[in-house]
Amino acid sequence: MRALSRDLRDFLKLEIDEEALAGLSWKPFGKGVELAKLAREGRTGLVLYRVGADAPKDAFAPHRHPGGEAYLVLKGVIADQYGRYEEGSFVWLPPGSQHTPWVEGDTLVLVLWPDGVDLAKE
Repeated sequence: MRALSRDLRDFLKLEIDEEALAGLSWKPFGKGVELAKLAREGRTGLVLYRVGADAPKDAFAPHRHPGGEAYLVLKGVIADQYGRYEEGSFVWLPPGSQHTPWVEGDTLVLVLWPDGVDLAKE
């Protein structure tokens, strides 16, 4: 499996409104990770992940995306076994993809799950 990715910083400037972020309903998602649900319809979800620089490398469990996953790195770096994606990177993982991401530094990621997310089978 290969992720399709593109660094958008050559034509996109990201500016985060920290006050607006603070007003979202953040829920702990384990090991230094917080999740804010922005929209949901059935298994389709749009969420923000906020991960602290001190989060361990195993903060995210191995998981699978039945309908794929698209995300935009708004701050920091997210990596997985397929690549390393810096702030401004847009990433598409195809349907059925499985990965175990980790972050480098304080990280904020906007994520779209077209058909949810499932824990990976061992």
